[in-house]
Amino acid sequence: MAIPRSFRLLEELEKGEKGGSQACSYGLSNGDDVSMTNWNGTILGAPNSVHANRIYSVEIICGPKYPDEPPLIKFVSKINLQCVDQKTGDVIVDKFTIMNNWKRSTTIEDCLMELRKEMITPANKTLAQPNEGSIF
Repeated sequence: MAIPRSFRLLEELEKGEKGGSQACSYGLSNGDDVSMTNWNGTILGAPNSVHANRIYSVEIICGPKYPDEPPLIKFVSKINLQCVDQKTGDVIVDKFTIMNNWKRSTTIEDCLMELRKEMITPANKTLAQPNEGSIF
């Protein structure tokens, strides 16, 4: 039997609040959001790349069909990655493997860590980046 959406999101919230990863963090945008739909996240720029020493902010929307469908992720901080729409900051599902091949077991943290890995792929690691602090 599949874990209900709310239980799954409570598990993810607890893990996010404990700060399981040093490379990313995430939590609810509003602690009163009983639907657990709107989240904020941060990703530390990958070392040995043009992203090193930068902190990127993202907005995450876990819709009513999450975790059966991937969340929507949008960069607030401007970033130049091949899987990010350069006009809106939206992560493009078709260009981001973990979301394109979505599995119910995939988590918010998995998505954020994969975005960090994208920063150091050969196609992305030397792309010119907007000025630090720029936002979409």
